[in-house]
Amino acid sequence: MAVRLRLADVLVPAMLLLVGGVELVLAQPDGWGVGLLLEGLAAAVLVARRHAPLVVGTTAAVIVLAMPWVGPELEDVAAPILFIAVCGYSFARWIPGLRGLLGIGVILAVLLADYLVDPRGHDITDVVFVAALVLPPYVVGRITRRLADQAQQLREQQAVLTELAVRDERDRIARELHDVIAHSISAMVVQAAAAEDLVRTDPERAAGLLRSVTACGRRALDETGRLLHLVRDDADDVDELGLHPPPGVRDLPALVESFRAAGLQVDAELEPPDSLPDGVDLSAYRIVQEALTNAARHGRGTVRLGVGVERGQLRVRCVNQVAADDEPGSGLGLRGMGERVAMLRGTLISGVTAEGFVVDVRLPLVPEPVW
Repeated sequence: MAVRLRLADVLVPAMLLLVGGVELVLAQPDGWGVGLLLEGLAAAVLVARRHAPLVVGTTAAVIVLAMPWVGPELEDVAAPILFIAVCGYSFARWIPGLRGLLGIGVILAVLLADYLVDPRGHDITDVVFVAALVLPPYVVGRITRRLADQAQQLREQQAVLTELAVRDERDRIARELHDVIAHSISAMVVQAAAAEDLVRTDPERAAGLLRSVTACGRRALDETGRLLHLVRDDADDVDELGLHPPPGVRDLPALVESFRAAGLQVDAELEPPDSLPDGVDLSAYRIVQEALTNAARHGRGTVRLGVGVERGQLRVRCVNQVAADDEPGSGLGLRGMGERVAMLRGTLISGVTAEGFVVDVRLPLVPEPVW
């Protein structure tokens, strides 16, 4: 497997070799040429410290610690200490857990061997001195690794939160698609059926209904395309998200008129406030749309619709008669309505009563705090 190197992998050893080489050339202690060769070899080994830190770190440290045997004394040069410090940092930064302490132990063992057998003489303080120099880089490496791990965890958590947010948004768009398609198809079916009945007796009115079918289909295609565009392309800017603003309570009169044109008798009392929170505004429109769609599909007679403010809440109430032999629907529309209401911390009551089938929704105009 090929090893991919980063700039820092090469830059740090190159700087160490530069410092050590300048020191040896200027000071020219005994055996400085061999010392330069050993430092070059240690620097070349350290290039791979990120990929095999224990092997590479111990090898590079042993190379520079062997300098007193064949080259200048450690007391004569200081650059080998920098090499050992980088090795100590690598033991902590690139090795999980405490296994990097094995490398520290190898470095101290080599120094102790030098102290015991080097005929040119060492002092036990050399071991203590190097230990004092190599342990702080090890501690810094541990701290750096811990911070890097925490940063990675934060990035992973952020990615999970982003994925959940995208999933929630796509679920919302899926509900929007259901509302659009269910409403549009229901309205088109009702209008087409009415046109079929009138095509012989009142051709002009039948033609008007067919034009309404065409217009309804085009609106459905436009809005469906806008929603699918959101799902398909996450990089769109705001201007490309749609040509029209999302519908709201200001569009309820036109919505009611479209159902009346389709043949549904609607007795509407629309008294919404002038301004609403965006979520409440869109949800109220979709709730009315779904209620009228269900009424057109399953209801009989006149539909009573009321929208207004009551006790600090936006109330939507729709009542329609249901034939005894009517088959129940899939329930997806009411389920989506319930999800919208729950998201806004509102209440939904639906079912058959003495008045008929009732949909009664209350949406708070001031959101409750979430602790």
